[in-house]
Amino acid sequence: MTGLRVWAADGVPEVVPGDDLAALLVAALRADPDPGRRLVDGDVVVVTSKVVSKAEGRVVAADDREQAITDETVRVVATREHPGGVTRIVENRLGLVMAAAGVDASNTPEGTVLLLPVDPDASARGLRRALQEAFGVRLGVLLTDTAGRPWRQGVADLAIGAAGVQVLEDMRGQVDTHGRPLTMTVAAVADEIASAAELVKGKATGRPVAVVRGVGHLVTEEDGLGARVLVRTGPDDMFRLGSAEAYAEGWKDALAAGGAPGPAGPDGRAAP
Repeated sequence: MTGLRVWAADGVPEVVPGDDLAALLVAALRADPDPGRRLVDGDVVVVTSKVVSKAEGRVVAADDREQAITDETVRVVATREHPGGVTRIVENRLGLVMAAAGVDASNTPEGTVLLLPVDPDASARGLRRALQEAFGVRLGVLLTDTAGRPWRQGVADLAIGAAGVQVLEDMRGQVDTHGRPLTMTVAAVADEIASAAELVKGKATGRPVAVVRGVGHLVTEEDGLGARVLVRTGPDDMFRLGSAEAYAEGWKDALAAGGAPGPAGPDGRAAP
């Protein structure tokens, strides 16, 4: 691969519960006046999960967004107060660790919030079947959402659903340009494609779908395992808690063991 082409499709209307999202996407992609944008084998169609949630009826009445977050939370990772309220970083029902459990109050009717799709991989598979049938080419489909990252400011899009896309590219066993063997490198290529697509989509543009061309080597015949395999869980999760929460847990463990906890940590937090 030596280059990418990425573009967003115009013409996708406001999606409401019960809409045939695949039909809306097909119509928008077919209406593109640029003949160079006709879908071809190896293209990846990247869809913002928000429109999938709307079509699937994941819009719920919620006067209190906080309660919706609580309902979607499996595990609290970190909680921080700020002048505008409280930020909660939690693991949601999909195993994703996100602010507010992925519950979104933007671009939804007043008094409602939007939950993530129940099964983003299944949603991606359904869209892939419909798009491939409509266009007669081999495609990949990604569903994306926005999340923050430890140690980095700002947010970026990542893949939460995938069909027909190799989501991880294992480079272990290859050699670098100096002949040294690669022993650790496994690239999250689905997330990289998702972020590339977000550069032409975006929340404020009204363009929820983009096409990425140039990564056909990552588009597979079968649907594949989906984006769920990108989630780091269990013993591989080195960041199970936020820093203050981990410190408090360690303090409690020391007291329970009858020992004397050490001095306050770098954040100066006292014993709970």
